[in-house]
Amino acid sequence: MNISEDIKPISYLKSKTADLLKQVNSTHRPVIITQNGEPKAVLQDHESYEKMRNAIGLLKILSISEKEIKNGSAIDNDKALEKIKDKLT
Repeated sequence: MNISEDIKPISYLKSKTADLLKQVNSTHRPVIITQNGEPKAVLQDHESYEKMRNAIGLLKILSISEKEIKNGSAIDNDKALEKIKDKLT
């Protein structure tokens, strides 16, 4: 991994947008866009972005589940299936 390839100034983005898109889609590594030497944005390929969103969604579900188990509001599978069947009928 060459970090200099993954950090680009906004002027590079403006002049070489197609090249940057090709880079992020082929390497699947995000590129950090800087403005006045400060990181301001991240350019990422769609596939990696979707995988990241899905992973965050799963982590949120796990977090909610852990809280429900800790506070005693979780129910076992049999009761959950019963409730679902009742709602469907």
